[in-house]
Amino acid sequence: MGPYAGDREILAARPPKETVDTRRPYSYLVERERGADGAIDDVATIFLTNRECPFRCLMCDLWKHTSDETVASGDIPAQIDYALAKLPPARHVKLYNSGNFFDAKAIPPSDYPAIAARLEGFETVVVENHPRLCGSRCFDFRDLISGGLEIALGLETAHPDVLPRLNKRMTLDDFRRAAARLTSNGISVRTFILLRPPFLSEAEGVEWAVRSLEVAFDAGASCCTIIPTRSGNGIMDEMERSGLFHPPSLSSLETALTQGIEMGRGRVFADLWDLERFFDCAKCGPFRRARLQAMNERQAVLPPVPCSCGRA
Repeated sequence: MGPYAGDREILAARPPKETVDTRRPYSYLVERERGADGAIDDVATIFLTNRECPFRCLMCDLWKHTSDETVASGDIPAQIDYALAKLPPARHVKLYNSGNFFDAKAIPPSDYPAIAARLEGFETVVVENHPRLCGSRCFDFRDLISGGLEIALGLETAHPDVLPRLNKRMTLDDFRRAAARLTSNGISVRTFILLRPPFLSEAEGVEWAVRSLEVAFDAGASCCTIIPTRSGNGIMDEMERSGLFHPPSLSSLETALTQGIEMGRGRVFADLWDLERFFDCAKCGPFRRARLQAMNERQAVLPPVPCSCGRA
């Protein structure tokens, strides 16, 4: 089964990109996350500005803060300098670049030594990458940094009919091969899982998020993040209007996180970015968000939040 929409249709539906400065990250922050050792630490998270990802996935909106051309040598180290000068100290760092860290047209490999020098002292470095781009550059960069390397791979879904329709140009075997190659070479793997991607009902969305967690852990992932699928990139808005996509409910995210943690196979996080858009009750929504945050940090299932709205 081919993709629902290819590059041409996805590009045609897009709103304009944001204006970016290739010498500045488009965002940076500190987030708290439970590490593999059980400690809850601050993580310096830097959202790098670079060339757009060549894989135009159906659900992706990360292209909004990307450039059209490869950044100049020295731009990425300058972005890291800029962010680290403004962030407090942290044990771990994430370099998220709206695509693939090991795409040479996004992050110039000639900058790897300079990037590694700026990451001296961090215990863990987390980057994101497409499973089909996990080649020798991963190991070159691993050898340059002083801490451990973790690569986040987007599995998205293990559903055999939905994955081919996301225009990700990846199979489950591609994911498994990439995870095996990384873990066998001392690189940790975390995985992104979509909650209710297009073409699935609410119940199917939860079921396949949990099944996808199992596939990721079977492949060697030590950490998974469940991401509620959103509209807002153009093509997803068209699909929502046509009834082919519906955003998941907050209760589905709560259920998927609960079942993921109960597996006991590795850390499972709920992505809480912009979670307010999924609130179905203004009164209990913030408390339910706080519960999810606490479950992320404790990796334990906590009692549901009671509310006069009748939802729990």
